[in-house]
Amino acid sequence: MMADNEQAWSPAEFEAKLRALEKYYHIHHPFNIKMNSGQCTPGQIRGWVANRFYYQISIPMKDAAIMANCTDRETRRRWVLRILDHDGWEDNPGGIEAWAFLGEAVGLTRDELWSLEHVLPGVRFAVDAYVNFARRAPWYEAVCSSLTEMFAPQIHQDRLAAWPQHYAWIEPQGLQYFRSRVPLAKRDVEHGLAVTLEHFRTRAQQEQAVEILRFKLDVLWSMMDAMERGLPA
Repeated sequence: MMADNEQAWSPAEFEAKLRALEKYYHIHHPFNIKMNSGQCTPGQIRGWVANRFYYQISIPMKDAAIMANCTDRETRRRWVLRILDHDGWEDNPGGIEAWAFLGEAVGLTRDELWSLEHVLPGVRFAVDAYVNFARRAPWYEAVCSSLTEMFAPQIHQDRLAAWPQHYAWIEPQGLQYFRSRVPLAKRDVEHGLAVTLEHFRTRAQQEQAVEILRFKLDVLWSMMDAMERGLPA
């Protein structure tokens, strides 16, 4: 940890330090590279979708935990959109339902998906660790951890480009989740980055923010490690 009297990074330098962590994003994980290059079996694709579903249904709980700890009304007013994005509202079914549709498109039944029977212990452990972090950390630290969204649009765009080419057996309509997340991720990053730049101002705090974001990147990487080793060939 840097000394408190160490010169703080400028906002632009701080943002650049955060964005430089993209090299640890799971877009670079060997299993993700294998998946996007068409080398996964249908069983592995179904396993990935089933395991990521546990992450999808945990996101609103993570966001609700952030809101429960948040003392800033304006942040709560904006953050609640993330919960609605996933849980849905009125005639918008939301992201969880879109992921369930993806599950059906790859050959999983809804009951099979919601039973969580395919969720690997390592995936469950990593996701639970992230939700528990959001419950216990100061709200602005949990907001900072969400900044992996900075790197998400590219991974969604890669799937949209590669999957129809390599996995023609997947119903194209099932990829709607990836399409929907590109603009939403950009919106969420704008807010999350503004909060992070505002609340981590000293050099020591900025260094802490980098560590927090690295923790979230490690969560996502650990999920891929578990699937690479645990899904059948």
